[in-house]
Amino acid sequence: MAGKLSALVVAHNEEAQLADCLAALRFADEIVVVLDKCTDGSKAIAEAQADRILEGRWEIEGARRNAGRDACDGDWILEIDADERVPPALAEEIRAAIARRDDGYFLIPFDNYVGDRLVRYGWGAAWGASAAARLSRKDAKRWGMERVHPGLQLTGPERRLENRILHYVDRDISDMIHRLDRYTTAKARDLRENPDGVGFWRNVRRIFSRFYKCYVGRKGYKEGTYGFLIALFAGLYPILSYLKATLEDE
Repeated sequence: MAGKLSALVVAHNEEAQLADCLAALRFADEIVVVLDKCTDGSKAIAEAQADRILEGRWEIEGARRNAGRDACDGDWILEIDADERVPPALAEEIRAAIARRDDGYFLIPFDNYVGDRLVRYGWGAAWGASAAARLSRKDAKRWGMERVHPGLQLTGPERRLENRILHYVDRDISDMIHRLDRYTTAKARDLRENPDGVGFWRNVRRIFSRFYKCYVGRKGYKEGTYGFLIALFAGLYPILSYLKATLEDE
């Protein structure tokens, strides 16, 4: 039953991370790298380790990721970002999983790091994830057309793996702030093109509801002040996106 496994990495100027990411994917049958508007040394790194490279310029994250999936020859596709690593135990579990199944998709949990600090609890509400559908049959997953946090169309049964992807999400708090700025700018563009009807005061309420969801519901309190930071950024994300969409032109 085991099918061919493609490992897919989508990258934009990731020369600092890409080599280590690709080295951990050698257990796959093929490695496909999508290079989006890269101006650094990412291409040379990909040429040395990948089986297939797709270059282009995409404004929409979902379109970029779907193009990568279309370029894969595998029956199964494992999607990994450049700031993520697949440890050997997870690689072994992935191989065992696709040997037993021929449909659907698998949720894979994350261990998220801020610098060297493992922050396992508190992620969510559009600010990081504790698990995601990263392993799927080629025909079981399509990305939506949003610029940030695109939606997913998933088909077939949902299953879950136990071992975790290592995700080096932010280097430090400054990096987290820069990420918030990038995400809210992209979300604001989506809101200008497709307003969601959520006004100012509802987005103000979201500051508190999303903070509570991450800090209490997702147990961010277990991480101390790091959990507070994650919940704070999760709460600020909607209101900042709204303000950029309404007060700025682009």
